[in-house]
Amino acid sequence: MTRSFEQAIADFAPALPLAVAYSGGADSTALLLACARQWPGQVTAVHVHHGLQAAGDDFERHCRSFCADLNVPLVVQKVDARHAPGQSPEAAARHARYQAIDALALHGQLAIQTIAIAQHADDQVETLLLALSRGAGLPGLSAMAAQWQRGGLTYFRPLLQVSGIAIRDWLQTEGARFIEDPSNVDERFTRNRIRARVLPVLQACFPQFRDTFTRSSRHAAQAQVLLQEVAAEDLARVGVPPDVKALQALSPARLANLLRHWLLSAHQATPTSAQLEALTAQIAACRTRGHQIHLKVGQGFCVRRGKVLDWYNPHPLQPSSNPSCP
Repeated sequence: MTRSFEQAIADFAPALPLAVAYSGGADSTALLLACARQWPGQVTAVHVHHGLQAAGDDFERHCRSFCADLNVPLVVQKVDARHAPGQSPEAAARHARYQAIDALALHGQLAIQTIAIAQHADDQVETLLLALSRGAGLPGLSAMAAQWQRGGLTYFRPLLQVSGIAIRDWLQTEGARFIEDPSNVDERFTRNRIRARVLPVLQACFPQFRDTFTRSSRHAAQAQVLLQEVAAEDLARVGVPPDVKALQALSPARLANLLRHWLLSAHQATPTSAQLEALTAQIAACRTRGHQIHLKVGQGFCVRRGKVLDWYNPHPLQPSSNPSCP
C-alpha cells in the first residue's frame, strides 16, 4: 500500500555505512536529508555528473553546498552518459550511474555496505507503463525491485511505496533546498509525457492506481521467479551447453523459457522475441546430423556444435547490451 514518507524511512533498515545517490532534485534531497538525520556520521552522498547538459556544473555546486550545510561527505563522479545509436538516453544514463557507483566502491573510495536510491511510487508506475508500451515480458512488467545485489553492494529503493507528491509535501514542511532539472519537463522524452499527461488522468479515474499497479508488478515478479526456477531445473537436465535432442523434448513455452534463462545466465545475452521465435523453430527442425544452426541472438550468434547448441560473441571486447541494472 502507498505509505507516508515518514513510514518508509522508519521501516528502512540498511546495513551501515550507507551511501545515498544524490542528484540535487526533490526526491534524492528528501532521502538524503532523512537518512542523514537517522544515521548521523554514517551517510555519504554520491553525485554523478552525467556531462549531458550545461546545467550539470550548477547541479554539482548545489549538491556541494547542500551537503556542506548538512555536514555529509559528498563524492562526485563524472561520467560520459551519452547514448549509443539505438540505445535510449535514459538507459545510457542509468548504466553510467551504476558503473560510476560500482567503480567508487570497487576501488575503496566509498567505505559503504548499502546504496539508497530515491525512486518512488510514481517512478514505478511510469516504468510499468513504459514496459507495457514496449510489449515487455514478465521481467519488464515486474518493474523496479525494492532491493537487489550488485558488485558486492546491497541496493535499496526505500521510497517505492511513497508518492512523488508526498515526498515534495515533506520537503516543503522541512524547508529544504533542491533543484529542478529542466529536462524533467521536456516531453520529447516518453517518461516525461507519461508523468505530465497520463498520471493525472489515472489519478482522476483510478485514485488507487499506485497501489493496484504495484500489486500487478509484484504478481509478475513472483511469476518470473517461478519461471526461473523451472528454467534452472530444465537446464540441469539438458546440460550446459544444452543438448539439442533434449531441447526438442520440451514444450514450446518451456523451451523458450529455458533458452532465455540459459542465454542470460551463461552468456549475458538477451534475445528479442523475433530471435527467440526463429531459434525455437530451428531447434524443432534440427532432425538430421547435417542440419546447421547459425542465428543472430543478442550481441552474438547461436550455433549448433555436434549434439549441442552453443552461443558465441564475435566481438567479445564490446560491452554487453544487457547490463545488470534493475
